[in-house]
Amino acid sequence: MSDGKRSAARHAGQATAFPAAIIAGFDVHLRQITFDCLDSVSGEVLRGQIASEPAAVREWMAQFSGREVHVAVEACTGWLFVARAVEECGGTAHLAETVETRALRGRKRRAKTDRQDALWLRELLAEGRLPESWIAPEHVRQWRSRLHLRKALVDERTQWLLRIRSVLYHHGISGGAPARIAATGGRRFLDGLDLPADAHERVTVALFMVSTLEQQVHQIERELRKIARHQSGCQALMTQFGVGELIALTFLAELGDASRMSSSRKAVRFAGLDIGVHRSDQTSRVGHLTRQGSSPLRWALYEAAQSATRRQSPDYAHYHALRADGMTHTRASLTIARKIARRSYHLLNNLGPDALAPVPQTA
Repeated sequence: MSDGKRSAARHAGQATAFPAAIIAGFDVHLRQITFDCLDSVSGEVLRGQIASEPAAVREWMAQFSGREVHVAVEACTGWLFVARAVEECGGTAHLAETVETRALRGRKRRAKTDRQDALWLRELLAEGRLPESWIAPEHVRQWRSRLHLRKALVDERTQWLLRIRSVLYHHGISGGAPARIAATGGRRFLDGLDLPADAHERVTVALFMVSTLEQQVHQIERELRKIARHQSGCQALMTQFGVGELIALTFLAELGDASRMSSSRKAVRFAGLDIGVHRSDQTSRVGHLTRQGSSPLRWALYEAAQSATRRQSPDYAHYHALRADGMTHTRASLTIARKIARRSYHLLNNLGPDALAPVPQTA
């Protein structure tokens, strides 16, 4: 339940981005949610804590029935159930980008408490300065979640394969092993080795885990590819050379609504492929990749850029011109990846709302 405390109406008359509305900031934790709430009409402030449960959020929202309610919450674990509960009660949830929200506080040392965090979110929202993240529709969120699950399974499979290599090296078998150690030829090679009982057990368990993970990955990939083949935004993205079904769906799910970005340059920045620049007066220094963006999108763009090494690619001449200028393969590929990001932005932006349309039921 709310143990909120109301303060005096010292905020009355202040201009807000949402006049005549209830404006709140939620600091979400595992056991409780700390809130700071402002009534922009009366200037009354309500502070307190509620249980970190959907029912508690709905009960808190019920006290403002009939009012316009805006709630800011950081994009960290737990935001989903809070946003759903707020929207079910007729409110509007605003998802704050975590890094930029903290950066706005500056480097000055000050108290760091749950109450201060909730207050900061509420103040940014009230002033219209909250750096918001895009809240994807439910079907897009489902695609994104499954893509992230596939990535986690692939990474786990890689770890088990590396464990097999580690066991072989530990017993002096560093050369001669096939590149695909879990394939049929690799398994025959492992069966022919004379390993101690403990090493044999480790290899057997690792191969079993690899097989299990590959089955799960195959099943998820099959359904994701099916979605991409029938989804309009993915179909448009796959017209680009080197963009397959999984990469196209990753583009769409991570980039999301392209119309919220004013230019293709912001799509590059969203992927974290922009170059950091430090400039002051007449001094300018170019840094490295910012990497402040969607890592799955960055991976997909880089994978698509690898196709520029093929003669059929429209970027083949550009890639080799970059290589002739002294760029490494990695830097040249990153340049091509930025071009693909810009093209993808324009393709999705031209489609409009249809770019994120769910897959037809007939598919």
